[in-house]
Amino acid sequence: MVQTGNLLIVIADGEHARFVTVDPGGVFHTLSSMDSAAAHKRSSELGSDHPGATFHSQSTAHHALQPRHDPHALAEAEFARLVANETEATFVRGGFDRLVLAAPPRTLNAIRDGLGAVVAKAIVGTLGKDLMKLPDDAVQPHLRPWLETPA
Repeated sequence: MVQTGNLLIVIADGEHARFVTVDPGGVFHTLSSMDSAAAHKRSSELGSDHPGATFHSQSTAHHALQPRHDPHALAEAEFARLVANETEATFVRGGFDRLVLAAPPRTLNAIRDGLGAVVAKAIVGTLGKDLMKLPDDAVQPHLRPWLETPA
């Protein structure tokens, strides 16, 4: 039997997220979705595409410096923070009292780390898997452990 109640499922990857509920009949419905502004940008559009250069004082040769951070990784981390903020806002509006997070492990950890203590206590399950490309009706088998009432 599917638990209905006030459950929110956040399905995300590093560039997209959707907020899903389950109706009393067990049918999944997307309430809203978010897309990263950096979703399909090249690294050069996110930051400088040329590494800085330096030279040794003993020589006139220049050496390229490696960038300190990958622009795409930074954009994904920022997007995860935005997803966490939206999840927090939904909780404050009374949008859920139980939460399931499904995202690739790095994104999942970033979202979970961005949640406050009160919302973190509402987490009933996490799945470190990318389900973003699956339609709502294909997600249920992956989330069954958190949807069914124990016998």
